[in-house]
Amino acid sequence: MKDRLRNPGRRPLLGLGVGLFLGVAFASRLRAAPRLQLLMIRRKGCAYCAQWDSEIAPIYADHPEGRAAPLLMVDVNGPYPDGLALDRMPWLTPGFILLRDGIEVTRYEGYPGEAHFFPMLRKMLAAARQAG
Repeated sequence: MKDRLRNPGRRPLLGLGVGLFLGVAFASRLRAAPRLQLLMIRRKGCAYCAQWDSEIAPIYADHPEGRAAPLLMVDVNGPYPDGLALDRMPWLTPGFILLRDGIEVTRYEGYPGEAHFFPMLRKMLAAARQAG
């Protein structure tokens, strides 16, 4: 019995190896899951961007939609993150482009107002689910 305590054999090591394998497999699955982001296009001096900043920005990350699509803000004149694939260059501000792994899925140009922003984003997320 004492020998088993000092030299537990292969079983615990085998369990550790299986656990590491499953952990690596799970981590690679997480990395492979599509990542959604909401790209907000803004312009310095844009009154509707300022309105969005005061009405939505403080609560965005607290909403389920905000957690589903973390926000990335970019000035309309750039610089844009590397690797984006947009249908066309944005010009209207604010603009909201839903990205999946950096590829445009859908967009909404303009600010629909506080009462309509999250319903609009829910529609965009539903379109993303249908598209892929």
